[in-house]
Amino acid sequence: MSTPEATPQSTAPQQIAIDVEHFDSPDAMRLRAAQRIEIDSTYGGDTEPGAKPTAESIAVFFVARDADGTPLGCGGLRVVEDGVTEIKRMYVRRESRGAGVATGILRRLEEAALDLGSPALVLETGTEQKRAIRFYEREGFTRIANFGPYVGAPLSACYSKVL
Repeated sequence: MSTPEATPQSTAPQQIAIDVEHFDSPDAMRLRAAQRIEIDSTYGGDTEPGAKPTAESIAVFFVARDADGTPLGCGGLRVVEDGVTEIKRMYVRRESRGAGVATGILRRLEEAALDLGSPALVLETGTEQKRAIRFYEREGFTRIANFGPYVGAPLSACYSKVL
């Protein structure tokens, strides 16, 4: 489930670098673990249907860092049917939300999807992740029927954006 934004903690602009990083790098693993804790606390456990993303299944993964090199957030792409790419593990640390980190990561994911020849992006987020839903809708994503492993998953909300 994607969780890019929540209550803004900081509105001051900050210098952010968003670069490709291995899915299993120490910082990527810490960010994904923090996301898992946040999602599990929202839903009372792991409710994600389908195969979990792995280093082998993720085509590209980004980590956002501040000027000091502190990891702020992450996000990756997994190629699904017909070359469409799915956003996986998009996450921004609570204390970094509201500073444009999620938007920056999303732009890099969109660019990477285009580089992969993807005609569209899809994603799944949780029905209780209202701020994430508002973020994706604000960024031009449209609610679609649940796809793939999310079909019939009552806690899943799926979105798409044509590139």
